[in-house]
Amino acid sequence: MIITIDGPSGTGKSTVARQVADRLHFVYFDTGAMYRAFTWLAIARDIDIQDPAAVQRCLEEFDYKIVETENGKHYFVNGKDVTDEIRSLVVTKVVSPVSAIRQVRSFLLEYQYRFAQTQNAVFEGRDLGTVVFPKAEVKIFLDAAPKVRAERRMKEILLKKPGELKGLTHEQMLADIMRRDEFDSTREIAPLRCPADAFQIDTTNLSIDQVVDQIVNYCVDRFPNIIKT
Repeated sequence: MIITIDGPSGTGKSTVARQVADRLHFVYFDTGAMYRAFTWLAIARDIDIQDPAAVQRCLEEFDYKIVETENGKHYFVNGKDVTDEIRSLVVTKVVSPVSAIRQVRSFLLEYQYRFAQTQNAVFEGRDLGTVVFPKAEVKIFLDAAPKVRAERRMKEILLKKPGELKGLTHEQMLADIMRRDEFDSTREIAPLRCPADAFQIDTTNLSIDQVVDQIVNYCVDRFPNIIKT
């Protein structure tokens, strides 16, 4: 069974998806981490993302692995642990245009399809319920007020990479989020959309636990034996 959780940044997707997977005894797959991992490699290789040949060479060099540890999932590119690096502001600013490249999406979709064939999984991203898994049994779409999403991103960076907050204001973070929303929702390839058949949740005034409870209850209502699958 496949559960997709889509939505823009700052809605709590990653945390919610991990906890939903834990509650249902599913496997969690963060598609954003995969695109961030490739973006990290593209930056490290200093490639021109407008050059299809350069992008293809980078894709051919991309060896991506997910390793389960006591501290959660760690992401490796060509043998290097990039778990922290892929969450940097440098990667965040570039990941949307990189993930909109058709050849990148086609290549990385194969990772997702192979993963989905072998186990029950919660997939988290932006176009999973509309493009990647349009026939997923459960589709969730999370959203929240932009100002709240900007505050959450600031708190996340303060917790994980406080050095990156130097000189960064809430207004700048809000502007970055709004720009990414505009780009992601209007891009030609796999734009951010709420699936027509998705269960929509506004997380603006909800805690993570409340959102997780809503999703788990929704899944159990539709599939009473889901936790036993």
